[in-house]
Amino acid sequence: MAAINIGIMGASGRMGRMLIEATLNNPNTNLGGAYVRSISSLIGVDAGEFIGSKKAGVLLSTLDAAKIDAMIDFSLPEALDEVLEQCITHKIPLVMGVTGLSSEQEAKLHDAAKHIAIVYAGNYSTGVNLSLNLLQTTARVLSLDADVEIIEHHHKHKIDAPSGTAMMMAKAVANARGQQLNNVAVHGREGVAKRQAGDIGIHAVRGGEIVGEHTVEFIMDGEIIEITHKAQSRATFATGAVRAALWAATQPAGLYDMQDVLGLKG
Repeated sequence: MAAINIGIMGASGRMGRMLIEATLNNPNTNLGGAYVRSISSLIGVDAGEFIGSKKAGVLLSTLDAAKIDAMIDFSLPEALDEVLEQCITHKIPLVMGVTGLSSEQEAKLHDAAKHIAIVYAGNYSTGVNLSLNLLQTTARVLSLDADVEIIEHHHKHKIDAPSGTAMMMAKAVANARGQQLNNVAVHGREGVAKRQAGDIGIHAVRGGEIVGEHTVEFIMDGEIIEITHKAQSRATFATGAVRAALWAATQPAGLYDMQDVLGLKG
């Protein structure tokens, strides 16, 4: 298959650097664009040299999706409107990795998916998405006989809590038990009230340079089942996002997630 040109929004960030590297290293992708904010002092810097590699022939610039085949966005929620506008205008599939979107912004994603293919996931790791299947099976079998607590750890620079992955896991458990997550989620815990039956506890820990760790505990009388995923490098997420972009480039308009990309549904 011919290599596709990928544009990366948020190219100067932690994940942006990883995405540039993953795109350059994949034989089926070319780096078509590396985008930063208009006020960035990095505009005009070669993307390859920026990540400490050889010249890529692509300069960091403001967003211009005219010459790419797929967009990957791991920037910030504030850029969503511009990204969607350009992707729809140029009919570019989008891999959305931004977390912390508001309900209004998620509605805009759903509307945009009527026009282009969008992959929207809280986590692009293959291991995390396999874990979601294990969580659904475990929650379905144990149902409300187990108390569920979710604990996630991330680096001190992460600005949203809980993580998108923790919310994916919580939703997977709630759906498998026939619950509405909004009705049973308990974020952190303080005070003197006891735990309510069916609650799903969600706890965020921030510190150091932890890439990402998530544990879901199914606590029963006499035994505990723990399903844990630990990310050792952000490269895992970047590789998965590039894989999603390659997949999205061949799909019709619609809203997809990483379970679709990996063929884990159905």
